Amino acid sequence: MSGNLRNDNRGARGWTPESWRSFPIRQVPDYPDVAKLEVVESRLGKYPPLVFAGEARRLKSALALASEGKAFVLQGGDCAESFGDFTANVIRDTFRVLLQMAVVLTFGASVPVVKMGRMAGQFAKPRSSDTETVGGETLPSYRGDIINAPEFTADARVPNPERMEFAYFQSAGTLNLLRAFAGGGYADLHEVHRWNLEFAARSPLAARYQDIAHRIDETLGFMAACGMTSMNTAQIRETDFYTSHEALLLPYEQALTRVDSTSGEWYACSAHFLWIGDRTRQPDGAHVEFLRGVRNPIGMKVGPSMDPDELVRLLEMLNPNDEPGRITLISRMGADKVEQKLPPLLRAVQRSGRKVVWLCDPMHGNTVSTAAKLKTRNFEAILQEARGFFDAHAAEGTWAGGVHVEMTGQNVTECVGGAHRLTEADLGSRYETFCDPRLNAEQSLELAFLVAEELKARRLPLGQTPAIAAQ
Repeated sequence: MSGNLRNDNRGARGWTPESWRSFPIRQVPDYPDVAKLEVVESRLGKYPPLVFAGEARRLKSALALASEGKAFVLQGGDCAESFGDFTANVIRDTFRVLLQMAVVLTFGASVPVVKMGRMAGQFAKPRSSDTETVGGETLPSYRGDIINAPEFTADARVPNPERMEFAYFQSAGTLNLLRAFAGGGYADLHEVHRWNLEFAARSPLAARYQDIAHRIDETLGFMAACGMTSMNTAQIRETDFYTSHEALLLPYEQALTRVDSTSGEWYACSAHFLWIGDRTRQPDGAHVEFLRGVRNPIGMKVGPSMDPDELVRLLEMLNPNDEPGRITLISRMGADKVEQKLPPLLRAVQRSGRKVVWLCDPMHGNTVSTAAKLKTRNFEAILQEARGFFDAHAAEGTWAGGVHVEMTGQNVTECVGGAHRLTEADLGSRYETFCDPRLNAEQSLELAFLVAEELKARRLPLGQTPAIAAQ
């Protein structure tokens, strides 16, 4: 670890924005030019925040409703954003698919859907190895565009701190466009549903989706008959949309941490919502130390190696006052492990009495390699883990609070299966990811319709909470 990533300045309550530097850290790049890193950090520290504390508090309130079974969360976007994909069309298409998914899930869950994109900051990726070997040559692993470049050359793989500054400006541009889409009429429910009708009509599973699609159509027609239209009802014309990413590169996160002038509290202003990965959730680690001190709503990936007692300990560290909406747990078990590994964790959190939101990440535990050494995911395994997640919550009487997916609005061919039955032979058509495989636009919508069916089938009587149903 670079020398400038450690010091012993702890401050009040044992936390300051830089106190993480005195803790063990994993998944950190080894910047060869420490002076250059410090210059970039200093410049970033003077730039305007990307998001605002009031927005983060509004998201926390929405997530508090999800922790009570009164909202459902959709979090989705790229595995890792690419500097090369920074176009209005790419941003628009991913935003569009997330809106389409949200409308379908709103119908299935019969509650509001909180929309978070893995966008405007999801540039860093943890790696299982520090190095990569190709054709006998070993180089540092690609860790995301904010750190180094994907090309397999010695120069490209050198961590360059100036990439943090490029990521900041690209995130600012992405956020500007997302805010315009969310508030400028592009998110109008009637338009989004029209897109869903087009999808349902051309899908091989059209008949299966028609019931949900037409019921949404009837609901919108009823609302219009009651006088609620896009012209006079902001909730139909606009939507709240929040950004999120894994808080992996802590020098970048610290540089964008600010004191809120209203509350006097510290907020990480690189995104509304940050999460700790399954590889960096050590109780004595730097990432837990940093995130315990900022007031944003935060998440934590929970994999099959998580111990129930350690999970409760982490909840106590990250949310000592048990603030509703503060913690979201993102389960990523794998289709073959979710039935065994998730219930003990659900029970441990229930026993502790702590308020959390549970999301299902059915992507990361289901990655496999093909004979051609391409990483892929099988749509059936993704769906199987999602069903196992809902089954586990139903059995424990807890609320399955949402889904977290790696997806894109582009018609890539990176995951096999789905209604169009993509095979390994199809992967080469448009395999564009530099990291993990993503669901394409049609597979993402298909997943939303299938999850909506699950939610609709498990829907509780009006006013009844999951805990009541379990009694």
